[in-house]
Amino acid sequence: MNRQCLALLIGAIVFLTGCSRSTTSATGASPQSPSLYIVRNDPALDAVIAPGTLIERVASGFQFTEGPMWNAGRLWFSDVIGNKMYAVSPDGKVTLLMDGSGGLKNVPAKSFQGSNAMVQDKNGAVLMCQHGLRRIVRLDSKLKPTAFIDKFQGKRLNSPNDLVFACDGSLWFTDPPYGLLGQDKDPAKELSFNGVFRYAGGKLTAPIRDLTRPNGIGFSPDCKALYISNSGPKMFLNRYDLRPDASVSKPVTMISYPDQPNAEVPDGLKIDSAGNIWSTGPRGIRIISPTGTVLGQIKIPEVAANLAWADAGKTLYITASTSVYRLKVLTAGKLPVYAK
Repeated sequence: MNRQCLALLIGAIVFLTGCSRSTTSATGASPQSPSLYIVRNDPALDAVIAPGTLIERVASGFQFTEGPMWNAGRLWFSDVIGNKMYAVSPDGKVTLLMDGSGGLKNVPAKSFQGSNAMVQDKNGAVLMCQHGLRRIVRLDSKLKPTAFIDKFQGKRLNSPNDLVFACDGSLWFTDPPYGLLGQDKDPAKELSFNGVFRYAGGKLTAPIRDLTRPNGIGFSPDCKALYISNSGPKMFLNRYDLRPDASVSKPVTMISYPDQPNAEVPDGLKIDSAGNIWSTGPRGIRIISPTGTVLGQIKIPEVAANLAWADAGKTLYITASTSVYRLKVLTAGKLPVYAK
């Protein structure tokens, strides 16, 4: 069993035991339970998340939720194993937006070949990562996909995972091999590395090629720093200084995790308006200051995969294994460059 499947199994078991006593609130979301809480490691967290803040479960019943994006008053997200894309409204109403969202209709059970991260471009269209067809597509108003980026120097990408626009309008994305059934050993893998890519002016470059499993990606509010999480086998969060020519400095490790098998890995991340990094990882979501201080952790009974800001950055949504969660924040999130 690979790490992702193990994470899903553990998350589902813990979820069923930890939330079995919860009831449903008037908003359609499940209120606080003993398995949902916030750990305060530093007093500075009080300015970021108010003491007493509750974490709600908004929707559940999926296979592995990922790639969330706030769009027109709803959270759009992927089910990477279910091979579907959904939207959920604040009252918990779930709508299926796309079946076969990874580009392939028939995929092996429990494989990670669905869609993943999404982001809006400057024209308001949605760019989406498709693990199945190993590409980034642009969705039109009817959610019809058109290939946008699928090759680097004539070779097919691995499986684009997470993506973000920088302040200058360039698109950056990570490309680990999770969508390939055999991952690095898959005979269909064409690239010799798992990279971090930059697309601008019709040109695709790979500024970072030495990470084993690049995953989450985000920029500081001024876009002078780039953050990348590496999911394994070494697990850590790196900071890179972004140079004027779009190259990056040598990395500085913001946080690293024990080198041991773990169902939870550093996955998606987001940045708030104060420059704090909200990073998924072992034992919960950490809120890390720009100087590397862990201010606190968000604990949920499932494996957190990714995050998205909503309501002008005052609400954080979390995609985690079978469910979607949310909480209110005091320090607003850094909204995507082309957020609508």
